[in-house]
Amino acid sequence: MLPICLKDTGKYGRGLYATRAIKTGELIEVSPVLISCKNEWKYLKKTILFNYCFTWGDDYEHTAIALGYGSLYNHSYTPNAMFTYNIDNLSIDFYAIADIEDGQEITINYNEDSEDKSPLWFDVIE
Repeated sequence: MLPICLKDTGKYGRGLYATRAIKTGELIEVSPVLISCKNEWKYLKKTILFNYCFTWGDDYEHTAIALGYGSLYNHSYTPNAMFTYNIDNLSIDFYAIADIEDGQEITINYNEDSEDKSPLWFDVIE
């Protein structure tokens, strides 16, 4: 059973929360992905899925929708988790980069690098 659950953040919609203590380095979730080729991106941009896509491929030329909880992690510039692209497994893998307490929200940096403070396509609420 995954150590996470989905609930309302009370601040910006749904978010993922730890259901037990999670240690630094621990694998939180392996999310299988559905790949969308670059020529389909123009269609995805017109849908709600645009807000839930990850870049994908060796040159980030495609997009991916992470299944499971993968597309529901909220963004933070001070995240407690990170994700890695597992191209061979067709998944995005989420790991704790800090100890996460039971009941604490699990966040990632959407810029992929946990220290990257580059602006995103929406206003960030911290």
